[in-house]
Amino acid sequence: MNDWLKMTAADLGRAIGRGAIGPVALTETYLAAINAHPAADRIYARLTEARALAEAAAAAGRARAGQRLSPLDGVPVSWKDLFDTAGVGTEAGSRLLTGRVPARDADVLRNATAQGLICLGKTHMTELAFSGLGLNPMTATPPNVNNPALVPGGSSSGAAASVAFGLAAAAVGSDTGGSVRIPAAWNDLVGLKTSHGRLSTRGVVPLVESFDTVGPLTRTVGDAALLFAALEGRRPADLAGASLRGTRLMVLQTVALEECRDLPLSAFRHAVGRLADAGAEIVDGAVPELAEAMAMAGILFTTEAYAIWRDTIEAAPDRMYPPIRERFRLGAGHSGADFIAAWRRLREIRAIWADRVAGYDAVLAPTAAILPPDAARLQTDADYLAQENLLALRNTRIGNLMGLPALTLPTGTPSTGIMFMGASMAEERLLRLGSAAEAALTA
Repeated sequence: MNDWLKMTAADLGRAIGRGAIGPVALTETYLAAINAHPAADRIYARLTEARALAEAAAAAGRARAGQRLSPLDGVPVSWKDLFDTAGVGTEAGSRLLTGRVPARDADVLRNATAQGLICLGKTHMTELAFSGLGLNPMTATPPNVNNPALVPGGSSSGAAASVAFGLAAAAVGSDTGGSVRIPAAWNDLVGLKTSHGRLSTRGVVPLVESFDTVGPLTRTVGDAALLFAALEGRRPADLAGASLRGTRLMVLQTVALEECRDLPLSAFRHAVGRLADAGAEIVDGAVPELAEAMAMAGILFTTEAYAIWRDTIEAAPDRMYPPIRERFRLGAGHSGADFIAAWRRLREIRAIWADRVAGYDAVLAPTAAILPPDAARLQTDADYLAQENLLALRNTRIGNLMGLPALTLPTGTPSTGIMFMGASMAEERLLRLGSAAEAALTA
């Protein structure tokens, strides 16, 4: 049964379908592994054992009757602790929300449950999702699968750890500036940031509602496609026959490659070479206006985040980790006129981006310009914390600013990823491309 913990979600679903694995036994195996794991308390904020076992029993009945609801019916997954779960604490990694218990499930959790997925529990995360590092001294900092002394990436830190350590078949996270893709890359997983507005955020604790998105963290692109479909409540994309031959991929120059550290950059270049060997046409390209959009990120993100959380934060500021609190407070320094002007210009730059990249199947960049930093040093060196957080999120933020879906794949070098940015609302095309790229990178 321990082998079940290493299987992909898709393979588990297929095994359930042919009667080789029972959903109850599978769920019990995952719960036992979680309870026995030495880092479980740093990965899961709370388990939903009674719900999971009840859902598993229902899935088992459907499997026996040949009435399974989806390819992942009976497969256990974890949920970042900002997705509302009826009757279960949902605290978004913050002591400010201690004791918050919602009355109903988030829409995406309801969709997934209606597709037969099993809710194992809620995973730890960065406070209110406002950091890409995964450090949270106020509740818990999950471990990095490649080195426990390093941070796991955030803010979907426990989500990534739950999959990487074999404590969930897949995980659901959120991404406002890179919070699915950074922990996925740093823990050698696949992470999909969806287009803004593609998946419902009703019942998701907000950070910046204009940029917040929901997305899966998985072992494979196939799993990401299945989980994405379950979150939306529809049939999954068909990935059969996906190929890189005839595709055109643009390697984004300047912004995405500047200050990129040696190992992430060399891993990215090697991965791009593998894509070319598999038949993709690789073209260097740039969108100079992107630098202007990146410079406006502080206005766009912090102003809205502070507007949403100001009253809650200022009512009990000592309940927050000071660097996160002060990052929120940066939003107080921007005028309404500056915020509106930035949004007007961002919409113009999005149109320019769409025109410049229209002839490509995807735009490529290193997922993160850096490797995961040292957790202990981050807590004692404020300059290091600020520098590493900005660099960690720099490349992923491009997709959020441009309103795009983006997919990160492991390069084969530990804790490094290659990111594919597609066209808005075209997740199915991006997943097919990602499936072909995954085959090339793992051949």
